[in-house]
Amino acid sequence: MKTLIITGGKISADFALTFFENKEYDCVIAADKGLEVLDKICIKPDYIIGDFDSLEAGILSGYSKDRIIKLNPEKDFTDTEAAIRLAIEKGADSVTIIGATGNRLDHVLANISLLMIPLEAGIPAYISDENNRIRLIDKNTELKRENCFGDNVSLIPYSDEVTGVTLKGFYYPLNNKNISRFKELSLGISNKITEDKCIIKIKSGILIMIESRD
Repeated sequence: MKTLIITGGKISADFALTFFENKEYDCVIAADKGLEVLDKICIKPDYIIGDFDSLEAGILSGYSKDRIIKLNPEKDFTDTEAAIRLAIEKGADSVTIIGATGNRLDHVLANISLLMIPLEAGIPAYISDENNRIRLIDKNTELKRENCFGDNVSLIPYSDEVTGVTLKGFYYPLNNKNISRFKELSLGISNKITEDKCIIKIKSGILIMIESRD
């Protein structure tokens, strides 16, 4: 089940609408303030989850109560984390998150870290905005140019060390390179796709992969 999560970061209504043009998502979850964007484009989510401390007053009144999951504001996790866990609980086999980036860098970093939850569950998960697509990878990964978000690809160590990194089909190739989060943090920044098919090989560890366009 392909699941789309809309959370409360920076997101335009036009960008959100593009995710519904092909009707490819089986389940849509609004996390707190993310409901405001869906309300503007007249999309009703399957589930609405959050403590609703930042949601526009009165907006929930237009939605069925059986869609709403109210959380305690005093909790040890974010609304976005709750939405991801709900997606997995409901049977998601892929998760796309929009509205997870914006002005609050603390939330952006936390949301990237939250991608560990679906990664550990073996579920592909992405954070997308108008300029970036972000995911965590812990195994060999093939990229096809026609499916890439942009020609720029950055690989940043998420674990303390990522071993045996090999890159093929990129402007800056690597061969069996160990990348440390503390020494070679910026080694993988702003590489370029040069072939129709690119290969990223990893022996161990986790990389943050960011496909971006200017």
